[in-house]
Amino acid sequence: MSSPAFSLCIYCGSRPGADPAFAAVAERVGAWIGQRGGQLVYGGGRNGLMGIVAEATLAAGGRVVGIIPKALVEKEWAHQGCSELHVVDTMHERKRMMAERADAFLALPGGIGTFEEFFEVWTWRQLGYHDKPVGLLNTQGYYDGLMAFARSAVAQEFMNPWQMDLIRVDDDPARLLPELVQAAGLAPEARIEAI
Repeated sequence: MSSPAFSLCIYCGSRPGADPAFAAVAERVGAWIGQRGGQLVYGGGRNGLMGIVAEATLAAGGRVVGIIPKALVEKEWAHQGCSELHVVDTMHERKRMMAERADAFLALPGGIGTFEEFFEVWTWRQLGYHDKPVGLLNTQGYYDGLMAFARSAVAQEFMNPWQMDLIRVDDDPARLLPELVQAAGLAPEARIEAI
C-alpha cells in the first residue's frame, strides 16, 4: 500500500452540534482528505462530527487512523471501519500517538475535549515541541468567542502576538485545508483545488 499524500489530525465533537452546518463541514473536510489521497488521524469514535469526518474520508478513498482509549470505546463507540484502529490505555497515549502520526492539526467545532486537544498542540508549537501547522476551522463563527478571549489575553499581556500567529484561523475549509497541507510541506497541488 502506498503512503498517504499527507496525514491530517482532526479534533472535533463526538456530538453533531445544533447547527447542521457543523456536520456539513465535517463531511466536506473528510471528502477533501480522501479525494487527495490523504490520511485522517482522529480520536477513533463513530459518533457526532468524529464519525462524519471518518465516514466521509473513507467514502472518498482516504485512509483513517482512529486512536481511542479503552475507557472511551463504549462511550464514543469506536469506529470499527477505520483503516487502523488503535485502542490505547490512556488519553495521554492517545494524544501522543495522534500527534506523532500527523503532519498538521485542525480543530473543527467540538466541546471541552476538542478545546483541550487544540490548546495542547498550540502550546506544544509555541514551546517548540513540534513545528507542524495548527488550524482552527471557525464554522458559523463557532470560535469567535474563543478568539476574542485569546486576543484579550494578548491585550492583558499574558500572551504575545506571535503566539496568535502560530495558528491559522478561517471559516472556509477550501482555503484552510490546502494552506495547512502546504505549510506542512506536502501535496502543494492541493492548493489550487477547491472543495
